[in-house]
Amino acid sequence: MQAFDLLRPSDTKEALALIARHDGAAFIAGGTTVLDLMKCGVTAPLTLIDINNLPLARIDTNERCIRLGALARNSDVAYHPAVSREIPMLSQAFLAGASPQLRNMATVGGNLLQRTRCTYFRDPAAACNKRREASGCDASEGLHRMHAILGTSDSCFAAHASDAAVALVALDAVVEIEGASGSRRMPLEAFYVPPGRTPWIENALEAGELITAVEVSLADARRSSIYLKVRDRASYEFALVSVAAGVDVRDRRFTAARLAMGGVGTIPWRARDAEHLLIGKEPSEAVFHAAARAALSGARTRRDNAFKVALAENAVVRALRDAVGAR
Repeated sequence: MQAFDLLRPSDTKEALALIARHDGAAFIAGGTTVLDLMKCGVTAPLTLIDINNLPLARIDTNERCIRLGALARNSDVAYHPAVSREIPMLSQAFLAGASPQLRNMATVGGNLLQRTRCTYFRDPAAACNKRREASGCDASEGLHRMHAILGTSDSCFAAHASDAAVALVALDAVVEIEGASGSRRMPLEAFYVPPGRTPWIENALEAGELITAVEVSLADARRSSIYLKVRDRASYEFALVSVAAGVDVRDRRFTAARLAMGGVGTIPWRARDAEHLLIGKEPSEAVFHAAARAALSGARTRRDNAFKVALAENAVVRALRDAVGAR
């Protein structure tokens, strides 16, 4: 690992000033992604700015929303009474990720910004358009069983790794960002950028900006919800497919639906066609399967990952069935 300087600002203003002043600097909080990438040789910041002293770890709740500070630890969010009571899919998503030790270190902001686990991205000897512009993609002819089938391009089809981001996208969460020019808010769904021809651009965060919080409206959260994760082993494993499903059923018909998928998309994938299909329908196996087909209608498969279509369709059916049954 390359030598680096470590700076510890005491507030957000100082942190933003430091990252503007130091070329090649990066923020670090829990370190569960940044340090991995440094050890792999994928990134080598000259300066790390430790933001753990910033006042961004609060979890604030009221009757309107739940606001998660960017430095709130994953385990604290998962076990927060208001989160587990009002937004079970989010609590379940955080608990599905990594291990208890990592959840005690990892933060909300870092979770949203974690990089792909594509082995070619994490191997500096491999060709990777996401790591180095126009260098090629060794995954296309290599092993790509874990890779995405939605939102892909000829340049990149690496899957997004986060569990919590999938649930937050399904919940229409809003991300708060602060930079030298001020603060801004945007839907988390719009924050992520599919690879297209520029896979090295993964999100809307500008240089020197910092995620400060994520807000979830309880108007969107107060419905039956579930997070389902399908993986090769029961714990400490990334998703082959995951589904965040939230539904309202009144008078035996869907009046609202939120559906997002992980493990299959280059970004946390919102299945809006499936949501629209559900509204007004009476819950049934036929409707669940129709929604699942709609959710995967744009899938683009390759040699090793074609199995994900059927797996994801079955996962969507099960998640909808379980969400309806949880009412």
